[in-house]
Amino acid sequence: MKKVLFSLLVTGCLILSAGAAEKVDWPVWFAFNDTEDIDVVGLRVNLLSGNCEQVTGMDLGFIGRSRYYNGVQMNLLVNSVEDEMAGWQFSLGYNEIGYANFVSGQVGLWNQAQSLNGAQLGLVNLVDYACGLQVGLINRAEETSGYQIGLINVIRGSRVPFMPLINFSY
Repeated sequence: MKKVLFSLLVTGCLILSAGAAEKVDWPVWFAFNDTEDIDVVGLRVNLLSGNCEQVTGMDLGFIGRSRYYNGVQMNLLVNSVEDEMAGWQFSLGYNEIGYANFVSGQVGLWNQAQSLNGAQLGLVNLVDYACGLQVGLINRAEETSGYQIGLINVIRGSRVPFMPLINFSY
C-alpha cells in the first residue's frame, strides 16, 4: 500500500509539473555530496548532501539544498531552499526557506524563513514576515499577520512586541 501511495505521489508531481518537464533531464537524481545545475521532477535522494537548481516532487536523505522547490522535503539534518518554495519541509534539524508565498510549512527543531505563508512547528521559529501560525518554544517574527503559541513570542512590528504563551498581530 505504501509503494502504491508513493508511486501516486511521484506521478502526481510529474503531471502537475508538465510545463517544467521540457528542460528536465532527471526524473530521479541520486546526490552524493554534489552541486549540480539541473532540475529534478520526481524524486531526489540525498545520500549525503545534494544541491541543485530546482526540485519538483520529493526530496529524501540527509541534507537537501536547492534554489527553487515545489513539493515535500524530508531530510534528516537540513532542508534549505534559497529562493522560492511551495510545499513542506520536515527535518530533525534545520529548515530554511527564502520566500514561501504559496501555503507552505516547516516542521523541525530550528525553522527559519524570510517570508512564509503557512505554519512553523519547532523549538525555534524565526521569520521576517509571516502570515499564519508559529508553534514552538521560541517564536520570533519581524511582522506577522497571525498567531504565535509558545513560551517566548516576539513580534517586533506589533503594538505588543512580546507576550508569553500566545501572541498575535493583524
